[in-house]
Amino acid sequence: MKKLPILLALAATATFTHADEKKLFNGKDLTGWKGQPEFWSVKDGAITGQSTAATPVKENTFLIWDGEVGDFELHFKYKILDVNGKAEGGGNSGVQYRSKIVKPEYSVVAGYQADFEIGKTYSGILYEEKGRGILAQRGQKVVMTDGADPKKPKIEVTGEVGKSDEIQAGIKPGEWNDFVVIAKGGHLQHFINGKQTVDVTDNTTVGAKKGLLAIQLHAGPPMTVQLKDLVLKTDK
Repeated sequence: MKKLPILLALAATATFTHADEKKLFNGKDLTGWKGQPEFWSVKDGAITGQSTAATPVKENTFLIWDGEVGDFELHFKYKILDVNGKAEGGGNSGVQYRSKIVKPEYSVVAGYQADFEIGKTYSGILYEEKGRGILAQRGQKVVMTDGADPKKPKIEVTGEVGKSDEIQAGIKPGEWNDFVVIAKGGHLQHFINGKQTVDVTDNTTVGAKKGLLAIQLHAGPPMTVQLKDLVLKTDK
């Protein structure tokens, strides 16, 4: 009975009940994905992005899936470590969705990002890479409308989906965590380990309704990020 709240939360994410399911990663190689080869590989059955002192990331770079998403539900597991193989120090990543390529020669994209990190602040937030920045802090329920500047929307916090520190307490540092992203129209939701982290309604005219999926390897300290069990659900 103690696991019931988590099970209920996971059940709440299953909005695509009559869905087509597609595995985005074959567990062996990067077929269907494109990025800078010096940073991306498959290790231990997982997509692996790695930067080192010898191969630093000078600008956020991305492994881009060869496909496009509109309304969807994405499930994946992630793990993120620093250069010493520990969940300490710096290190940030995330999964882009409804994004677009802005620098093809460097595999750079812009768009919504489901953020996660080694630290204790940003995992689960909604960020817009090379766009409007942080759109929802962890735990927030948000409605966005157009501002005078398209890059500065009016963000109204209308409630909360949970306490940030309680959500963080459910994240396992240096271990595999379950992440779910649901996007239907302008309604965007993130979940980590069964706990909802944000609930955003983007009513702006610039909010993307379709685009690319990609995995981020952030500039900065050397780090390793791994993802596996990527499953995309869309309505039939």
